[in-house]
Amino acid sequence: MGFVAPMSVQEKVIPFLLEDERDLVALAHTGTGKTAAFGIPIIQQIDPSSTSTQALILAPTRELCLQITEDLNHFSQYIEGVNIVPIYGGANILSQIKQVAAGAQIVVATPGRMLDMLKRKKVNVSAINWLVLDEADEMLDMGFKDDLNDILATTPRTKRVLLFSATMPGEIENIARSYMKKPMEITVGSKNTGAENIEHQYYVVHAKDRYVALKRIADFYPDIYAIIFCRTKIETQEVADALMKDGYNADALHGDLSQTQRDTVMNRFRSRNLQMLVATDVAARGIDVTDLTHIINYNLPDDVEHYTHRSGRTGRAGKSGISIVIINLKEHFRIKQIEKQIGKKFEQVKIPTGPEVCTNQLLHFVEKLKNTEIKHKEIEAFLPAVYEKLNEFTKEEVISLLISAEFDRLLSYYRHAADINVEIKKEAGRPSSGLVRLFINLGQMEKFNERSLKAYLSGAADIDNLRISRIEITRSCSFFETDAGQAELLIAKLKKQKFQNRRVQIDYAEKGKGKGKESKKYIKPENSFFARKRLKQTRKGRYY
Repeated sequence: MGFVAPMSVQEKVIPFLLEDERDLVALAHTGTGKTAAFGIPIIQQIDPSSTSTQALILAPTRELCLQITEDLNHFSQYIEGVNIVPIYGGANILSQIKQVAAGAQIVVATPGRMLDMLKRKKVNVSAINWLVLDEADEMLDMGFKDDLNDILATTPRTKRVLLFSATMPGEIENIARSYMKKPMEITVGSKNTGAENIEHQYYVVHAKDRYVALKRIADFYPDIYAIIFCRTKIETQEVADALMKDGYNADALHGDLSQTQRDTVMNRFRSRNLQMLVATDVAARGIDVTDLTHIINYNLPDDVEHYTHRSGRTGRAGKSGISIVIINLKEHFRIKQIEKQIGKKFEQVKIPTGPEVCTNQLLHFVEKLKNTEIKHKEIEAFLPAVYEKLNEFTKEEVISLLISAEFDRLLSYYRHAADINVEIKKEAGRPSSGLVRLFINLGQMEKFNERSLKAYLSGAADIDNLRISRIEITRSCSFFETDAGQAELLIAKLKKQKFQNRRVQIDYAEKGKGKGKESKKYIKPENSFFARKRLKQTRKGRYY
C-alpha cells in the first residue's frame, strides 16, 4: 500500500480504535495521515456479508469526500465485498441513490447531500456502528452545525463516534459533550497550534506593492507549487488574471466557478500543470494536494483558526513547507497575535531584490541543465550541424548566448527593480506598552452607555479586570482607551463574535479619531494596485 512507517496520528489512533471501545476526539492537521488512522480499523471491522450501511463518514467538501473514498478503496482493495459509496452535492443524486441501494457498507458524504438523502429516506443509518466527523471545525465554520445535529439525531446511540479536527473551538467541545460518550482525546502536536514542520515567514511592503511582492516571491522560487489565499472572490480572480497575464502558470478557485470549471482547475493543479492556485478560504476547503512547497497569504485571514488551516496545507506527510504572509505596516501587530496563539515564531524575510531573483533563477537553470539526461541516440544526427554553427564561439561565449536567450526578459525586467521592503518602526496607536485607542462598531443605536459598554467588553472577551478609559460613544460606534495587552485580547476575541446578529468590528483607531466627533471612516481603505484599478474602471463605467 506504500506505507513505510506509521505516522504519529496513526501510531496513536489505530491501536486505540482496535483495543478500546470509547469515542475519540483527535486533534490533528490535514495531511497527517488521518484517513488511514480511522479508515483501516473501520474496514477491518466491517462485515462484508451484510449490505447494510455500517459506517458513515462526514466531510466538509466534495473534494475531501472523494479523496477519503479513494483512500478507503485503496485500503480495502484486497477485501472482497466491501462497498464504499461517496455522496456529495453537484453530482446526479439518482445515480448516488442507485449505488447506495446496491449496498454500501461505508458511506462517505458531505452534510448537505447526506441530509437530503435522509429526508428522501434513501439512506438508512439507524444501525451504523461507526460515525466519523472529519475536519469537524471546517464543517462548523461552513455553517453545517444544524445539518450535523439533524444527521446525528438519526443515528443509533450505540454507535462509536470519531471526531477529527485541526483546531478545538467551543462548538467542537459542545458536539463532544452532546453526542459522545466520555471520549478519549488524542492530540498530534499541540492543541490549536500549527504543524511542527512548517516555517512561518512574513514580508513587509507598502499595500500598493503587494502584487509586486508576490511576483518577486514566485520568481525567487522557480519550483514553487503553492496556494495563494485572498480575502474575496473579486481579488482572487484579479490576482489570478494578473499572474496569467504576466506569464505564470496560475488560475483562480472561488465560489463563482461552476462545478465543471472547479474540477478542471483542480485537475490541472493536482497534475502540476498549474504552479500557483489563487483561492478563497471557502473554495479551498477540503482540497487535498500533496507536496505543496508554499502557502502564500496575500492577505491575512480574519482569525487564527483560518491561518492554521491555510498553513496546514503545506508540510504534510512529514515533509517541510513554508507559509508566507505579505503584510503592510498596519498589520504587523497581528503577526504577534498569531505567534501567541499557534505557539510558533515568524521569521521576517526581506523581499528579494532584482539581482537576487536573477541569481536564483540562473543557478536553478544551471542545476537543471546539469541534471538533464543526455539522449545520445535521439540527438546524435543533429549534432554535427549544431557544432558547425557554433564553432566560431568559445565555450564561455556559448554559455553567455544561452543565458541571454533564456533569461533576457527576466534580466531586463529586474535590471532597475526597486527595493520594495519597508522598515518596521514603532507604530502609532500600537505601542508595546502604555495605552492605545480602540474603535468598535457599537454605540448609542445599540443602547450602550459607558457602564454597559465596559460590561459588554469585559464579558464578551472574558477579561475580569478590564481597564478602559476616555470612553466616547457616538450614534453608530464607540472609542475608548486600554493598555496594549488588553487591546490585543479584545481584538482577538471580539472579532469572531456577533452582537444582535451583526458582526462586531473592533480595531485600533486611526490617530486623531474619536476625539469629540463621530468618525465616519476610522481606517483608510487599502491603497492596493487592484483597488486603484477597480476605481478607475468604475469611473469609466466598465464594471457597473
